[in-house]
Amino acid sequence: MTAPEAEARAPKRAGGPRARTPGIVWARRATQTGFLLLFLFLFLQTEQRGADSLGYPVKLFLDFDPLLLFSSLLSAHAVPAALWLSLLLIPVTLVLGRVFCGWACPLGTLNHLAGSLRRWPAKPRTRGWFRVKYLLLIGLLAAALFSAQLTGLFDPLSLLVRSLALGAYPALNVALNGLLDLAYGLKVNWAPALGDALLKAFSATLLAFRQPHFRQGFLITAILLAILGLNFIERRFWCRYLCPLGALLGLFARFGLLKRRVSEECTSCALCDHACQGSAGPGSTQGWKASECFMCMSCEASCPGGSGGFGFGLSPSPEPADVGRRRAVLAAFSGAAAVAILRAAPGPGAGRPAPLLIRPPGALREPDFLERCVRCGECMKVCTTGGLQPTLLEAGLEGIWTPVLVPRIGYCEYNCTLCGQVCPTGAIQKLPAEQKRKVRIGLATIDKSRCLPYAHATPCIVCQEVCPTPVKAIWFERAAVLARSGAAVEVKQPRVDLDLCIGCGICEAKCPVLDQPAITVSSLGESRDPDHQLLLSQ
Repeated sequence: MTAPEAEARAPKRAGGPRARTPGIVWARRATQTGFLLLFLFLFLQTEQRGADSLGYPVKLFLDFDPLLLFSSLLSAHAVPAALWLSLLLIPVTLVLGRVFCGWACPLGTLNHLAGSLRRWPAKPRTRGWFRVKYLLLIGLLAAALFSAQLTGLFDPLSLLVRSLALGAYPALNVALNGLLDLAYGLKVNWAPALGDALLKAFSATLLAFRQPHFRQGFLITAILLAILGLNFIERRFWCRYLCPLGALLGLFARFGLLKRRVSEECTSCALCDHACQGSAGPGSTQGWKASECFMCMSCEASCPGGSGGFGFGLSPSPEPADVGRRRAVLAAFSGAAAVAILRAAPGPGAGRPAPLLIRPPGALREPDFLERCVRCGECMKVCTTGGLQPTLLEAGLEGIWTPVLVPRIGYCEYNCTLCGQVCPTGAIQKLPAEQKRKVRIGLATIDKSRCLPYAHATPCIVCQEVCPTPVKAIWFERAAVLARSGAAVEVKQPRVDLDLCIGCGICEAKCPVLDQPAITVSSLGESRDPDHQLLLSQ
C-alpha cells in the first residue's frame, strides 16, 4: 500500500463520509516526489564520466544542511562558503515550521513510504521519546565544541548519501550487471539485441562508470535498512525520535508563523491524531506541538468536518521541546565525555601516524581533517578507481567511515580532482589540477625480498612504466646478478626517488606480484604533515 492509499484509508467517523484529500496534500506528495527524484538524480551524477568535472551541484542537499553548518562552525571554527546557504532554511522554518522534514527531506520521504506499508491502529500510541533527538543534538554539538565532528554519523542527509553510495548503489550495479550477463547469455536470436537495449538504458541512468566495491558496505546498508524497518514499529520512527536535524529545525519551528487552528465544530474524533505523521498531537488535549509537526497536512485531510486547518499567527507554540535541565546537562556532558573516551583509545597520534592511513590529496592535517569530515561518502563514490574506501579503525574510533586510499584496490588518478570538488565541508580542499599533481599523499617503498629483479633475477619494469609523474619517481639501477644456473643476468633494479614520489599508489596497484605487492605505499612523506617525513631535511 502506498503512502497516498494509507492516508486515504484512515478510519471514518461513525456515520460520516470519508474526507476528501485537499489540494495541499497532493501538492505535498508531488513536492516530496520531486525532491526525492532531484536527490537521486544528483546522487547518480556524483560520478566520474570521462572528465574532471561533474557539471551539476551534486552536493546541493548537503550545502543546505544547517546541522552540518553549526557542527562545523563549532568543531573547526570555519566552514566553506557553500554551507552558509543552509541558513536560508532557518527563515523558511520560522515561517512555515518543519516543512523541510515533511516536504523535502529525502530520508523523511523514504521513511514515509516505508511506514505506509502497514495498517496502523485507530488509536495512536503516545510516547515521550521525541526528547531523545534533542538530547542527541545536544550531545553532538557538545562533542563538536570539543573539536570532534561526529554529527555526520547521525545527520540524515550524510547518512543517506553514505548508505546509498557505499552499500545500496554497488549492490544495484551487481544486480544490473548480472541481468546484462543473463540477457547476453540467452541462447536465442534476439538475446544480443535485448542485451544491447538494456545496456544502453542502464548506462544512461543507473549503471556506474565502473563497478564500485566498498568495504563495510553491508554494515552501512544494514543500518539504513534498520532505520527504514523502524517504521514498522511506528511511522517515521527516525524522524520522530532520533533525527538531530529534525531536532534543530524543531527548535526554530516552535516560533513558526504557520500554526494549526481548530474551530468549535471539532468533535474530538481523533482522526487527526491517527493521520499525524509526526508526534505533534493535533487532536491532543495537551495541545498541538509545533516543534514536532512535519507540516504534512495529513491531519487536515483526515478531518471529516473540516474543523482543523492551518493559518498564520505570531504567538509561539505553547509546547516547547522541554527535555529537562538535568537531561540536557547530562547529554552535553556525555557528548564531551565521548570525545575523551574516543581519544583515549589507541589510534594514530602525533609522532606516530598510521602508515596505512593515506588520505586523499587536498586533505587537511589529520586533526583538522577529523574536525570537518562528516562521513558523507561523496568523495568515495566519485573516486575514479574506487581506491577511496571507508575506514573502520585505521583512524581510531573518532575517524570511523572517513576516506582512506587503499592502493591495492585503486590508485589516486594523477589528473583527477573530483574528491575535492564534492567535499561539502572543506575537509578535502578543492585544488587546481596543477597543484594537486604536486601534493604528496605518501611514499612508495620496495620490498627487495619480493621484487622480481632483486629476489628472483627476473626482469620487471612495471612500476616505472606506470609511474605518472613527468620525471619518473622510480628509476633503475643496472645490476649483474647470478641466476641459479650460474649464468650472469643483467636486470634493472627499481629505486624510489624521495623528491619525486607523490604516493599515488599506481605502482602498488599494478605490481605483478599479486598477493602481497613488492612495492607498497604508506602515508610517510605526506605533504599535509611536515613532521611525517622520512628525512629531517624534507
